[in-house]
Amino acid sequence: MRAPEEKTLIDGPAGKIELIIENPGAPRGIALIGHPHPLFGGANTNKVAHSLARTFVSLGYAAFRPNFRGVGQSEGKHDEGRGETEDMLAVLEEAKLRCGNLPVALAGFSFGAFVQTRVAKALVESGHPAQRLVLVGTAAGFVEGTRSYETEAVPADTIVIHGSADETVPLANVLKWAEPLELPVVVVPGADHFFHRRLHVIRELITRGWRH
Repeated sequence: MRAPEEKTLIDGPAGKIELIIENPGAPRGIALIGHPHPLFGGANTNKVAHSLARTFVSLGYAAFRPNFRGVGQSEGKHDEGRGETEDMLAVLEEAKLRCGNLPVALAGFSFGAFVQTRVAKALVESGHPAQRLVLVGTAAGFVEGTRSYETEAVPADTIVIHGSADETVPLANVLKWAEPLELPVVVVPGADHFFHRRLHVIRELITRGWRH
């Protein structure tokens, strides 16, 4: 299943949010996609973020892929995850206006995965928890050149995917975060942070996980 890419601007807490929408028509759910760190070239066109969106479209979801504040045409300044969480919630409201009150999947890569753990917590607190999360290359613990990430706890059925050769977020960081949560982590042997030549593995893991 494919869907055309619609590019639009919506109103957010810090100004306009640039957004790519892929809606297959009569979607079974809404997928919110978070991209990697804005200060290191992260954008909604990132290959992993794009793959996450395409995977969810193939599963029948409408995929909403915003640029975080300060990226592309999205207004505002980078806010280390706080404002980005608010922006994601604003995108979700737009998605519900367009698609209805459907189940919500949260998917993110790197900094985007960290933000999605915060979004998931906010949705639980609002009484409308997400259906499920997919976190790839999750920013957790001390990451060289950025900061320490206090990554939130997530539900036990969260799909967590990490590369064994991740040079940006060491695998040990994610295992340390996941251990007290008794949260399984799927380790892709030889995969670097950006999953070069292994994007198909991410797609297969999510597709398989979603059908169970």
